[in-house]
Amino acid sequence: MPVDFRGRLKYVSLMASTCDVVKLGACVVADGAWGTEFQRLGLEAGSPPEHWNLLHPEKVAEVARSYVEAGARIILTNTFGGSAFRLARHGLEGSVEEINTVGAEISKKAAGDRAAIFGSMGPTGKLLCAGEVARDEMYESFQRQAVALYRGGVDAILIETMIDVEEMKVAASAARKSTPLPLVLSMTFDSGKDKTRTMMGVTPEQAVAEMEKLDAWIVGANCGVGPESYVEVCRRIRAATSKPIWIKPNAGMPQVTEQGVTYSQTPEMFGSFALQLRDAGATVIGGCCGTTPAHIRRLRELLEQ
Repeated sequence: MPVDFRGRLKYVSLMASTCDVVKLGACVVADGAWGTEFQRLGLEAGSPPEHWNLLHPEKVAEVARSYVEAGARIILTNTFGGSAFRLARHGLEGSVEEINTVGAEISKKAAGDRAAIFGSMGPTGKLLCAGEVARDEMYESFQRQAVALYRGGVDAILIETMIDVEEMKVAASAARKSTPLPLVLSMTFDSGKDKTRTMMGVTPEQAVAEMEKLDAWIVGANCGVGPESYVEVCRRIRAATSKPIWIKPNAGMPQVTEQGVTYSQTPEMFGSFALQLRDAGATVIGGCCGTTPAHIRRLRELLEQ
């Protein structure tokens, strides 16, 4: 049975008919980072967090619930690295379907009727332009992941943290042709003089043009160097499209300390950019690396003022 996508969207204040929240002036809060929370719960450095969907589903559910309770109305799935290529690094390439389906089911159960679920698909870690992988192989990997997420009950497919337009195209094509779900496409802008290009040199305008060709429902940016640089990225995306915009920045730059990797921005500092991002045209705002439920709670409080 197809996912009742339109019915679930009422919980995130999106229009069921057109999904055009920009005209409503609405701003939806999404979740924050998952890896940070898993580390707090005992995930060892270098271990694949996606494996926890099978080993420790109760801990994955705990993180999902924490974001819903913080006020997120869109949460992701613990499947960012759920492609066959990334899982193969840990001998788990044969578990793509199970890991992704269970990941979707965990988030769906944790959200209940309080949030929509976007199935996360991150980059494979292979470059098409360098000949590290064949396009057909990459397509098959994304297809396996998208189908498994759909079976697990997600409301949309999120293709995120992309730096290469060609890989984004492959992922979008695989998801589009194998599921009926809408696509959310998000690239990472952290390079160039003003940190508004991807590592491959793609500008926000170029990215949006490709995203629109792929019939994306929502377009945007995630990760990066922090919310301050994404204010300008968001403005440029808004100038290039009328589609809803997805913005999930990091909590500043990572810093290596004796306690491990930490991020510079507190919930208050991170939240201070919320209104700037909304004014720049963001429709959905959440957090990426280094953000916690406390960051999302403060973000929600400021956006509700």
